[in-house]
Amino acid sequence: MFFLGSAYPLGKFGLDSSVNPILFGALRMGIVFLCLVPFCKIKIPSKKYFLPLVGFSISMGVAVNFFLYVSLYVSNILAPITIGAQLSIPFAIILSSFFLNESISLKKWILIITSFLGIVLIAFDPKVLDEVLGFILICGMAFFYGLSQVFSRYLKELDVKFTNAFMGLVGFVILFSLSNIFEGNVINQINKIDLNGWLTVLYAGAIISIFGHLMMFYLYKFYPVGKVLPFYSLFPVFGLILTFFIFGEIPTIITVCGGIIVITSVYLLHKTR
Repeated sequence: MFFLGSAYPLGKFGLDSSVNPILFGALRMGIVFLCLVPFCKIKIPSKKYFLPLVGFSISMGVAVNFFLYVSLYVSNILAPITIGAQLSIPFAIILSSFFLNESISLKKWILIITSFLGIVLIAFDPKVLDEVLGFILICGMAFFYGLSQVFSRYLKELDVKFTNAFMGLVGFVILFSLSNIFEGNVINQINKIDLNGWLTVLYAGAIISIFGHLMMFYLYKFYPVGKVLPFYSLFPVFGLILTFFIFGEIPTIITVCGGIIVITSVYLLHKTR
């Protein structure tokens, strides 16, 4: 959770250093692909996996990175962005009910509504009102992250390394093209990236995307999903702590209260069957 929470302050640090947001996402996905492809068996999956695999790759590899880094780029404060990312869990549950016909109990609906009310409370923070674009973008990121989890349910039989390597390749190609269109010549952009920028990109690709998630998959071998998932509620806590040490940012009382509501609701959602 420390690694996952560090994605927000260190991503902002890299963007402020020398990396454009869409290119940051493209390079991150390129690193994921390069790190995983040597361990993959190249095998064309069955046709029934094609659409879910493409959907997962576009949702997770393209949309999540696009909305995340553009959100960080346009935002001056990170606390609402870090907390808003928690909406991915309620979104995932709602989308699962539509696409997978999974039932949602009354208790879960109450917790989902409560989590959104916490976000609404944060939105009334005067500081957040000046950062409304970044706040909306991170909600978009949370939606696509939740959607990617739904697609991943259709891919359970495929090798995790293969699905993530394919996702990295698709994310790199599409985001690289978008960066070239909207941010200018990518060769010129890459030449301008300094050491701090490259270090944050490498950290995001190799440590957060691969090492952090592999640690979670390792835990799933020994513990039930219900015992592991609630710890996802901790990543905003580590993110906010790192934000304080890197940028000296202290959340407002409204953001803290809204954050407590959101994080508690998401934690209880993980614990509720």
